[in-house]
Amino acid sequence: MRTRKRVTLMPLIALVSLSLTVTLPMLSNGHLHAATATHYASVTVRPGDTLWSIASAHANGGNIQETIDVISTVNHLAGSTLQPGEHLRIPE
Repeated sequence: MRTRKRVTLMPLIALVSLSLTVTLPMLSNGHLHAATATHYASVTVRPGDTLWSIASAHANGGNIQETIDVISTVNHLAGSTLQPGEHLRIPE
């Protein structure tokens, strides 16, 4: 006579319970951090202004080239040529 194996759900239930016991406390202690909002100043380009001169005036001791890169990106500038009367958003 052959013995028939019985498949039970008990090992699966134990594995799921153990997984939840370990995972749920880690998920509840997680913190979500939102990016801080960037504030911008509006600057009107004057005759003789360059990206370098504007960035150096607003870099606040930071890297001027990085400030130029941010100004170019935020204002969708294709090059470095500025037109007098043009309005630029400058990060504060």
